[in-house]
Amino acid sequence: MASEKEVFSLSGPLYLTTIDWRNTYHRRSVSASLVQSVYILERDRQQNRQGPNALAPPWWEFFQFHLIQVLVDNEDQSYFGAIFEYKFPTSHLRNKTIHNNPNPNQNQNRNPPKYVIAFRGTIAKKGNRSQDFKLDLRLIRDNLHNCSRFHTGLQVVQNIIQNHEVSDIWLAGHSLGSSIALLIGRNMIKTGIHLETYLFNPPFTSLPIEKVLKNEKLKHGIRIAHSVITAGLAGALNSHKPKPTHKSDSFTLLSSWVPYLFVNPSDPICAEYIGYFEHREKMIAIGKGEIERIATQNSIRSIIGYAAGKDQSEPSHLLPSAFVAINLSPSPDFKRAHGIHQWWKPDLQCNYKLYQFQ
Repeated sequence: MASEKEVFSLSGPLYLTTIDWRNTYHRRSVSASLVQSVYILERDRQQNRQGPNALAPPWWEFFQFHLIQVLVDNEDQSYFGAIFEYKFPTSHLRNKTIHNNPNPNQNQNRNPPKYVIAFRGTIAKKGNRSQDFKLDLRLIRDNLHNCSRFHTGLQVVQNIIQNHEVSDIWLAGHSLGSSIALLIGRNMIKTGIHLETYLFNPPFTSLPIEKVLKNEKLKHGIRIAHSVITAGLAGALNSHKPKPTHKSDSFTLLSSWVPYLFVNPSDPICAEYIGYFEHREKMIAIGKGEIERIATQNSIRSIIGYAAGKDQSEPSHLLPSAFVAINLSPSPDFKRAHGIHQWWKPDLQCNYKLYQFQ
């Protein structure tokens, strides 16, 4: 039996009868809904809900999108992503601009995306948890870039870019899916392609200091110590085993990419991004920006692995710049703090801040 959260008429953003594509709140809600539709596509597949019984279509049809391709995991044949194409409506009402709605990132020339590639996160249920949990472990080990989901997603993005403008394409993902979208976005920026990207509750593969500790001085002290140790180990490794010179260049290029990052301080999986960006600002303010720059590009895990002769991979959470939205609304439990549904609530209270790494 379907849950209420799968039914668009019960849980979807029905209030968005008119979309203002210049409005960050609207773009966030549409992107989150498309990601939710990927979750439901997989549930439809598992429960053999087809035709009029399928619950996923309203989650994209309401916003004038069409499903053009489902992305399938080679290991368990599950649906982990989808490509949606926007079809301009015949009625002018759906494209009406709303001038009285607050917008923290207004763009007068904003158009809807032509394509959105969306990725779901972990499904902790029979039929999914085995493969999804394996990928979660890959993520923790900074090894997600070696999985088939990433390569499949990257290939479809590259194929679409060959025939369409970059500004026509969006990436979106939630949880594990946001890590896949982040990896794809990072790979594309290294070729000079900036994709508009929406990352919901992206995992931060480090100790959740932001969630666990409440004392601000203690948190700041621990982060400073971690940055100094990481930068020191990286420096020592460089003196004995120089790394490729392109690493610093690619990091500088990556800093120019500014995806949208949506985090909840009550979610231990993504909350550390809050302290991650705030700490960088504090380090720069006290004249320790270069130490933080080195620490940001490395992780202690990757440094140790490289010293042992393994290929050094970038930290999974590496993100120099982002437009960060912090959900300030109460989240009484983990399920709601980490869930995708929070991001299209009409009464959602967010604090927005741009972090641009220089």
